[in-house]
Amino acid sequence: MSFDRLEGNWRQVKGNLKEILGKLIGSQPMIASGKREQVVGRIQEDYGVAIIRAEEQLSELLSQWQNLRH
Repeated sequence: MSFDRLEGNWRQVKGNLKEILGKLIGSQPMIASGKREQVVGRIQEDYGVAIIRAEEQLSELLSQWQNLRH
């Protein structure tokens, strides 16, 4: 297992904790940040890519999704 995959797994755990904390304190930005971190971690874990590339892939997907909505 590569370091990027392990880092992705840890990022998912961290994002989940951030989301739970956001729910406890009622912070929508923290909840959204936690969910985003989980998605990036999942991309990193599944594809074994570096964090920068995982962030780029997520941004590309979000951009494509927004273009479809309009």
